[in-house]
Amino acid sequence: MESVFFGRKEAITHILVGLVARGHVLVEDVPGVGKTVLARSLARSIHCQFNRIQLTSDMLPSDILGVSVYNQEKQTFDFKPGPIFANVILADEINRTTPRTQSSLLEAMNDYSVTIDGKTMPLPTPFMVIATQNPFEFEGTYLLPENQLDRFLLRIHLGYPDRPREKEILHHQPGRFILDHLEPVLSTDDVRVLQGQATQVKVDSALLDYLMDIIEATRSDDQLHTGVSPRGSLALMTAAQALALVEGRDYITPDDIKAMTLPVCAHRMIPRNHMAAGDLQTTSRILQQILKRVPSPV
Repeated sequence: MESVFFGRKEAITHILVGLVARGHVLVEDVPGVGKTVLARSLARSIHCQFNRIQLTSDMLPSDILGVSVYNQEKQTFDFKPGPIFANVILADEINRTTPRTQSSLLEAMNDYSVTIDGKTMPLPTPFMVIATQNPFEFEGTYLLPENQLDRFLLRIHLGYPDRPREKEILHHQPGRFILDHLEPVLSTDDVRVLQGQATQVKVDSALLDYLMDIIEATRSDDQLHTGVSPRGSLALMTAAQALALVEGRDYITPDDIKAMTLPVCAHRMIPRNHMAAGDLQTTSRILQQILKRVPSPV
């Protein structure tokens, strides 16, 4: 992935954490900083089925989930699966489609299955959604509802590359040429094994107390209207376990929890200042203050 994505290495680590932790990742930034290249490089590194969904304002839920078509010869309805039936889904510009279509992804992301015409159909495993969105101030965007934001394990920003890395992009144009030549280095079976190993990463009781101290601090902070839910605390522990495994360890450290707190928790909190709703800078700043005042175990 580093051979084609010349942005921050931290972004690749976050994507791998999402994959190993069986989570979904929301990548938010301005157009042109490599969101699509990052998602495609992950999909091409795994021998799996990959689908890209370009979300638009006129898209319907059936365009994502699939539709039943009448077969005149058999006089039955045949189901034609939509692009959601794949291992890695790139939901490009998710906040440019309507809330109704956004909500059609909820069941798939939460239950790893979809219900169509009263029938529940499982999705292939592993299953991961990498969604990209432009900042909500951009024209033609819809805010993602809180319940859908909560389904994303991580919400990350890429930022602009530094000058030397951007010169490399101009010289090699990796997204145009090198990306097509990436070969898979993992199979879907390998991914499932890694996902199982992540759940076995050891979490010391002192680290569980530290994690809970952070979570409870978000619930009692005067600057926040809503703190991190139990689903969020479970997501933080799962992400910390996945990060430890990605870095080659079978145990987590306080630094793993600290590193995952902002990308896992910032989008799950609602500040009291309604003007700052949806502003990650505000919630990230509050989380950084909490991390400074909550003592970590030695």
